[in-house]
Amino acid sequence: MTEQTSLPLKPLNLGRILAVRGNVVDVRFKDKLPPPRQELHSGEDNDIVLEVQNHLNEDTVRAIALTATRGMSRDMLVTDTGHTLEIPVGSALLGRMLNMFGDTIDGKGALNAEQRLPIQRPPLPLSQRTTSTDIFSTGIKIIDLLAPLERGGKGGLFGGAGVGKTVLITEMIHNMAGRYAGVSLFCGIGERCREAEELYREMQTAGVLDKTVMVFGQMNEVPGARFRVGHSALSIAEHFRDTEHRDVLLLIDNIFRFVQAGMEVSGLMGQIPSRVGYQPTLATELAELEERICSSANASITSVQAVYVPADDLTDPSATHTFAHLSASIVLSRKRASQGLYPAVDPLRSGSKMLNPTVVGQRHYQVALAVRRALAEYEELKDIISMLGLSELSQKDRETVSQARRLERFLTQPFFTTEQFTGHTGRMVELEETLHGCERILSGEFSEHPEQALYMIGGLDELAKRPRESH
Repeated sequence: MTEQTSLPLKPLNLGRILAVRGNVVDVRFKDKLPPPRQELHSGEDNDIVLEVQNHLNEDTVRAIALTATRGMSRDMLVTDTGHTLEIPVGSALLGRMLNMFGDTIDGKGALNAEQRLPIQRPPLPLSQRTTSTDIFSTGIKIIDLLAPLERGGKGGLFGGAGVGKTVLITEMIHNMAGRYAGVSLFCGIGERCREAEELYREMQTAGVLDKTVMVFGQMNEVPGARFRVGHSALSIAEHFRDTEHRDVLLLIDNIFRFVQAGMEVSGLMGQIPSRVGYQPTLATELAELEERICSSANASITSVQAVYVPADDLTDPSATHTFAHLSASIVLSRKRASQGLYPAVDPLRSGSKMLNPTVVGQRHYQVALAVRRALAEYEELKDIISMLGLSELSQKDRETVSQARRLERFLTQPFFTTEQFTGHTGRMVELEETLHGCERILSGEFSEHPEQALYMIGGLDELAKRPRESH
């Protein structure tokens, strides 16, 4: 009897470590080689997790460590788990903060989740996908007007360091999570632990923590963990979509860190780098992640992703490959941030496939077109103004400049998440209010008002409360 009961506990496959080079571990197996992406365990307490990357020969695999490799040495025993990496899923995760393995990191004890799913799964077949023409309202004027998000689509926030990507994504969480019927899932890839802690407290304050799951692969973790944490978050999102039939709002900060982690893993594996030093498999790895974000007939996954742009260069391969997967691209401008125009969204480089008269309606389309035209003409006139002055322009051009400057200021907005820094109370503005305000400014109604009176307000009804503030 004892022999029979102990059979299931016998490891499937055992190997021994041949070499440890940083996060790269070579393991020799006697019986059979575990396939790529298989989960292996090693270490004195069996707590070091490895993932098979490739086969070196008929008895040796090369694996990447997903935890720190301290204490590993040659000839140490390695256990093949017989499966790929898995993560717990289900409603038990709501209100919790997890790492890529599904272990809690919020100090509130262990999870009580019964079901587990592999972190790497094939995307939903095309025959089961659905598309929608519903707009996902954010309450942020410039985004809802010029780059509306698609419900069940993917929106990207592109910008260099310090132009407000994280602030904007945090504001979206505040605005959308509160009135969003589904589940919010935040995935931090290569995040600073300070940002994770701030976000956690903010969710608590906003009262939306009970329908939010947070998954983090922090900046101080090994490249393998940062590379896989996005897939862990997607398995959780897919469970809510497919099994519980709940809409998911997936926020990812930052896609560039995912690409960067892939680049580090690729370098560790000895692959020859591609353009600008990126991994040769960049497009495939990004597609594996992005193509899983889609909607089925049961429920949708709507994603908003922050994308760091190295040196503000939108032609960087990491940015150009990400652009291809998105339905809305919101580009943040350092120039606008330096002028104090927050959110620093560039109205001429941002856009959305949803900004189409058949989707948003004729009125919204025409207003967005007129706003963009006025801002584009003002941009062209800036060189003349700087050289010759405003007085040298024709009457029509002066009117265009006046409208454009007032539109620029009207499209700024105080955020709830920055109240303590700016002293301005946050505003959430409905699309109808934004359209009405832009129409009135374009008609020249506020040409007598000082342009600063339109700065950092919500709707135009606030003008009556501060008519002489900027004199």
